[in-house]
Amino acid sequence: MALAQTNAPEIPPELLELRRSIDNIDAALIHLLAERFKCTRKVGELKARVDLPPADPVREAQQIARLRSLAVSADLAPEFAEKFLNFLVTEVIRHHEIIRGARS
Repeated sequence: MALAQTNAPEIPPELLELRRSIDNIDAALIHLLAERFKCTRKVGELKARVDLPPADPVREAQQIARLRSLAVSADLAPEFAEKFLNFLVTEVIRHHEIIRGARS
């Protein structure tokens, strides 16, 4: 039985190479995020041990300002950098609350 012919265009080699690069960058991002969360887990454990709150609004505001500035210098939308950091911080605080609850 013959397979049906598709009219899908051939993917240009340049596109395949760009996609490989994107895949590699995505893999690096996942590994970096994993390392970041290992550090923030230790922060959460320390905060729970010394009875500090999971959230630190002053630190968060400093980080937002710092990452917005870095984004501008990297030609990345600062709004995106802020949204990304807010997403991370929300997840970190959730983890810290879990750690705090486990220590109670």
